[in-house]
Amino acid sequence: MTDPRAVTRAGGPRAAQAKGTAQAPAEPLPVPPWRPRPREIRARTPISLERIVDVALAIVDAEGTEGVTMRRVANELGTGPASLYAYVDSREELLQRVHERVIEEVPFPDFDALGWQEGVRQFALSCHDVYRRHADIALLSFADIPTTAKSLQGAEDLLASMLRGNVPVHVAAWALDRISLYIAADAYEGWLMQVRFGGATPEESEELGRAYFDQVGDFFASLPRERFPMMTSHLQEMMEGDGEERFRFGIDMFIAGIASQVPNQVPN
Repeated sequence: MTDPRAVTRAGGPRAAQAKGTAQAPAEPLPVPPWRPRPREIRARTPISLERIVDVALAIVDAEGTEGVTMRRVANELGTGPASLYAYVDSREELLQRVHERVIEEVPFPDFDALGWQEGVRQFALSCHDVYRRHADIALLSFADIPTTAKSLQGAEDLLASMLRGNVPVHVAAWALDRISLYIAADAYEGWLMQVRFGGATPEESEELGRAYFDQVGDFFASLPRERFPMMTSHLQEMMEGDGEERFRFGIDMFIAGIASQVPNQVPN
C-alpha cells in the first residue's frame, strides 16, 4: 500500500494555465478527518485567525517555535489566551497553521517547462531557502502531512512530471517523501548551527562556526594514519564545501538515484 506521505508532503502550485484560458471553479477539498473543523466566529470578535498566525510567525522568526505559546501570542494581540481558542484548538494547531502559511511562500517551478529533473532541483532549492528564512520552522514538517490546496496540487504536479519522464510509479511516489524530508532536515540542522554559533543568518552562523570546523579538521588530521588511512589521506575533500554546496550535492544525488531507475536516462 502506498505511503500517503509520498503524495502529500512535497507541496506546490497548480501547473501554469495557458494565457486567456478560463478556469473552472476549483472543487472544494474534503476536510482531513484528523484536522479540527473550522469554527463559526462571531463578527464582533476583535481578532482574526490571519492576525493570530501573523503574530505567531513573527515570534517563530525572532525566537524559534519554542517561543510560541498561546499566552504569548494573546499578549502580543492585547487579549487573553481564551480568545485564541475561538480560532484554534491548541498550540499545536496554531503552529500547524504557521507552517502552512510558510509553505505558501514557496515559489514552485513550472514542472512541465523544466522537466522532472530540473523541476525537482528548483523545488528543493526554493523550499530550502524559505525554510531557512524562518528559524526552525522546518521542524513542524516532521510527522505531519500538509493538506492545503497548494501542497496537494504541488504533489500532483511533481508526481505527474516524474511519471511523464518515465520514472517508475513507486520510485516517483516514494521520492516525493524522501526529498522533502531531506530538505527539512538540512534546513533544521542549519537552524541548530545558528543557535550554537550565533549569527543573524545561516550564512553568518556558518562563518562564525568556521573555527569549530577547523578544529574538526585538525582532529581528523591527528588520527593515526595506519588505522584511518582513507580519512587522513582525503581530509581536504572531507572538509571542503559550505552548507549550500553540500545541500545541492545531496539533491543532485537524489536526482541521479531516481534517474538510474529510468531506462536510457542520465541525470542532468
